Amino acid sequence: MTNVINVIAALLTVGFGMFGFLAPSFTATSLDLAPTNSTMGLSEMRASVGGLFVVTGLAVIWLNNPMAYAMLGVVYAGAALGRFVSVALDNPPLVKALTFGGIELVLALWLILANFSRDV
Repeated sequence: MTNVINVIAALLTVGFGMFGFLAPSFTATSLDLAPTNSTMGLSEMRASVGGLFVVTGLAVIWLNNPMAYAMLGVVYAGAALGRFVSVALDNPPLVKALTFGGIELVLALWLILANFSRDV
């Protein structure tokens, strides 16, 4: 069962990344990011919100190793930490920030706790 949930978490990662990779304008709007007179923001969305997550999720599935899944959890833990620090310091839209942060936290906890204890 752990393997199935791991793969689902990795596929979610790929799915989340596909939004930034293939639909950077939609993703930027969803994240309340405003465009400027340059398309560099779209490039950043495709890279850091898109391709990074797509390739990481696919690599984790390809490696199929508990430590790889655990490290994906560490990535989500970093995202959740950043999100909750933002809630404390930046006053973002609370429901949206807590929803995204909650998803990141759940994925982090699962991937770390379920995989650090498994034999590698």
